[in-house]
Amino acid sequence: MKQRKHIYVLATGGTIAGQAESGAATTGYRAGAVSVDALLSAVPELSEIAEVSGEQVAAIDSKDMTEQIQWELVRRCRELLTAGGADGIVITHGTDTMEETAYFLSLLVDTEKPIVLTGAMRPATALSADGPLNLLDAVRVAASDVAGGMGVLVVMNNQIDGAHDVTKTHTMSVDTFRSPDSGALGRVNDGEVTFFRRPVHTPLPHSQSLPGEGASLPQVRILYGYSGDDGALVEAAVRSSARGIIYAGMGNGSLPQPVEQKLAAAVRQGIVAVRSSRGCGGSVTQAEASYEQAHILYSGTLNPQKARILLQLALLQGRDRSEIQELFLRY
Repeated sequence: MKQRKHIYVLATGGTIAGQAESGAATTGYRAGAVSVDALLSAVPELSEIAEVSGEQVAAIDSKDMTEQIQWELVRRCRELLTAGGADGIVITHGTDTMEETAYFLSLLVDTEKPIVLTGAMRPATALSADGPLNLLDAVRVAASDVAGGMGVLVVMNNQIDGAHDVTKTHTMSVDTFRSPDSGALGRVNDGEVTFFRRPVHTPLPHSQSLPGEGASLPQVRILYGYSGDDGALVEAAVRSSARGIIYAGMGNGSLPQPVEQKLAAAVRQGIVAVRSSRGCGGSVTQAEASYEQAHILYSGTLNPQKARILLQLALLQGRDRSEIQELFLRY
């Protein structure tokens, strides 16, 4: 008889644990109000898939996610997947910053065992709440033999996406999570876990011995581009002692001239500047020669919020500018 797997659930709050005054309410609820024990007991079918247990890491709305909680998730994932005896981990998380936590974990937890994030777009008290099925599917994926070595995953609305590619695309819809360029990694079809392809991205090298692990990450600001931007926010970021700036530019990371000039000045002061895009898909690549001459880097396939995370970790590792550009092309 095949041994049952042990899947450990780390709960952080979010809409999946949300509580509203009315079953018809899908906004205005209190996120993180339902405990991990209540979440698990609400889906008795979990016991048919694996031995499932859990703990409450946080009980927050994910708009309030912090790097301290993310570091704690890294630490607990490493512990549970090595000495803790877990065969896989499911993290319940609010959807607003789920992609950021997933990407953070994907860079820092080097394991062949599945780590799956899931959540909900409707609170637990809502009519047709999507959280219970999402949790069930997430455990199915985490317990699946085919999920090993697939990296950190996001499972929502029967879809399996990779941490590098996935992003939240809609404010309300239950199918909000998409991978705009690469497409989903797989699906959960009526309980059956199916993968279409393998991800190509891996954890950062030497991530297990990252200097300063658990400490505050270097300050990196994200600035959003718009027509008529005079670069005043670049100057504000410099005054705030930012060590890095991600500029969400137009199209292929295009920079208005005043912004380009002020970013170039920031680079001369030792700040690392990276061009990303406010667009919802596509890569940011080399463009105008003046960007290269000013040593302004480009984010590759990463959106601004994920580019910020990679830059923070690169700065924490003490990488120089050329090494950082290589990281953006690989991770």
